[in-house]
Amino acid sequence: MKIQRALLSVSDKTGLVAFAQTLAASGVQLLSTGGTAKALREAGLAVTDISEHTGFPEMLDGRVKTLHPKVHGGLLYIRGNATHEAAVREHAIPPIDLVVVNLYPFEQTVAKPNVSLHDAIENIDIGGPSMLRSAAKNHDSVTVIVDPADYTPVAALIAATGNTTLELRRQLAAKVFARTAAYDAAIAIHLQKEFSANPAALSPTLTISAPLVQPLRYGENPHQTAALYGKFHEYFQQLHGKELSYNNILDLTAAAALITEYRGESPTLAILKHTNPCGVGQGGSLREAWDKAFATDRQAPFGGIIAVNQPLDAACAEAIAEIFSEVIIAPEFSPEALAILQKKKNLRLLRIIKSPLDAPAWDVRSVGAASFLLQQRDLKVTTAAELKIVTQRQPTAAELQAMLFGWRTVKHLKSNAIVYVGADRTLGVGAGQMSRVDSSRIAVWKAGEAKLSLAGSVVCSDAFFPFPDGLIAAAEAGASAAIQPGGSVKDSEVIAAADARGMAMAFTGVRHFRH
Repeated sequence: MKIQRALLSVSDKTGLVAFAQTLAASGVQLLSTGGTAKALREAGLAVTDISEHTGFPEMLDGRVKTLHPKVHGGLLYIRGNATHEAAVREHAIPPIDLVVVNLYPFEQTVAKPNVSLHDAIENIDIGGPSMLRSAAKNHDSVTVIVDPADYTPVAALIAATGNTTLELRRQLAAKVFARTAAYDAAIAIHLQKEFSANPAALSPTLTISAPLVQPLRYGENPHQTAALYGKFHEYFQQLHGKELSYNNILDLTAAAALITEYRGESPTLAILKHTNPCGVGQGGSLREAWDKAFATDRQAPFGGIIAVNQPLDAACAEAIAEIFSEVIIAPEFSPEALAILQKKKNLRLLRIIKSPLDAPAWDVRSVGAASFLLQQRDLKVTTAAELKIVTQRQPTAAELQAMLFGWRTVKHLKSNAIVYVGADRTLGVGAGQMSRVDSSRIAVWKAGEAKLSLAGSVVCSDAFFPFPDGLIAAAEAGASAAIQPGGSVKDSEVIAAADARGMAMAFTGVRHFRH
């Protein structure tokens, strides 16, 4: 059976006229509303207003125009069902075989800064989702389009055969329900935030809706299927290199989060591997920052991720180009730096449009068993004024600077985490161990491998030292000061051990576990 009648009502008019011209050329009657009807008429197409079709005028400032039995009856009745056929004949309801609808731009509206509640409410589409759902439910007979990208395959089939295939109608119906689910989720999320007395309160339902950005070649390992969803391209722009992998995306977002800690400061460069920083440096230039970060560990950076807090220049690009890296991210790349780095055809270069830390401040993690964990993101920044010096000796100015530098770095290491730092560089990094002492031993060993002295360094621990042994080991390695959250039942013993060794120690009162 050929498509006889189509209802078109869209906000996004991309490709609409060309598609409608194909329908008209195939003998399809066009029903439409408002601005869509106007656009079609201006293109010279014959259009029947929906109010003429239903015999009922649009009303309430356009809030009610398609909510009518002649619309939904024409969409929902089962073709070939005797009872349904009799009902539509009795009430003079002609079939509507094709629906083309995209929805009021609610998501775009609420994304605007300082959007009013009135504007948000007025951009909640009612008739559109209703028609889409009616058409999609009856996809055995009705074709439904919610995405202009689908005009081309539908138009080709109608031009060739007068109708679409059941297989295509099923695909389009599934797409409709995905779109209306995402639309409703966006509305629910916004209104829950608007109407909540406590914006930080947890919702009784976790709603996650994100469009497919791209399928990935595989997940963490080649036997795992994977894909990227969400708004990734609003935060990162790939300028060069082969397609990003699942692991690349995990690593580069971790790198972007870390480098954001140093946003607006002197040139800073971080090198990460498996989401852990293996070297961070600051200097008068990015090249100087690179030298300090790379000196921390000259082995781990191979195949790593590099992030900088300033536009990447040629001098730093030349130094980076001497080793193999997977990804480099920067707020900008100079033309000279691009020319140097683009010689490596597989090296991914990404511009940070905005930091992932500027996204909504919640982390969601799947834990299997159809369950999820939700938490506020760890955005705590500790200032010098918030430090509590618990030892007899106060830290020197250089030690205090190193404490604050290292505290921002250790926050981004997997627990248990220990970092030895100077005022502007990492010296030894130990992460992800079952014992805090083991993390410290690894950090000391890595510093020794790099031939870096820990004399006068600051040791940073993401959680409290449970016993004095960890602090004593740091002192024996050369650390003259320490920064840690505090809160252990053995704090007094740890402080006594620091005093006995002439160390300065600060408590932050904040733990930075990262699992």
